[in-house]
Amino acid sequence: MTGSGIELVIFDCDGVLVDSERICVEVDAVIMADLGCAFTEAEIVERFVGSSTEVYTAAVEERLGRRLEKDWQKKYEHLYEAAFETGLTAVDGVKDALDDLTAAVCVASNGDHAGIRRSLDIVALSDRFEGRVFSAADVPRGKPAPDLFLHAARSMGVEPRACAVVEDSAYGVRAARAAGMRAFGYCGGLTPASRLAGPGTVVFDDMRDLPGLLSAVR
Repeated sequence: MTGSGIELVIFDCDGVLVDSERICVEVDAVIMADLGCAFTEAEIVERFVGSSTEVYTAAVEERLGRRLEKDWQKKYEHLYEAAFETGLTAVDGVKDALDDLTAAVCVASNGDHAGIRRSLDIVALSDRFEGRVFSAADVPRGKPAPDLFLHAARSMGVEPRACAVVEDSAYGVRAARAAGMRAFGYCGGLTPASRLAGPGTVVFDDMRDLPGLLSAVR
């Protein structure tokens, strides 16, 4: 169920639909060590979770003090793929939440289409979002810019004010606010509630609570 004010619920993928952020942080730490620029896991959570490829690359280049070659991440993609195949699960309670929603739903992620599809396939959520998956590759700027959420709403034929965004990162809730959408910050993962809180944002820690929170929106 949803309240009459919400026509479309836009879900981030990593950390919201699939419990991937812990896996990604571990792989990121391996990659950083291989590149020769040390980031602690706390730094990775704060600076990289939910970020776009551009933000991620800029932070690494700043720490390294040099530029990286184009598509530098491709050589490491197999590390994420292997870790996901063995350890990726759906976020606890998200399937229950999806069962209880009556509004339209879609995915809008900073990941690329192939990666989003792979993650949703692994946790058996692809059918829930068939034909309704949007990637930062579709727009000029990824999150924290509002472009991706606005693109998703436009593609789904829904005004931004009638959209709710479910996010688990500071970048994501910033993008939702910039798009003029209601933000629901899920703090049941790695990002603390304090980094998600802000104007127009409901912070919650149990995905099963989402339908009820949405139903209160007018």
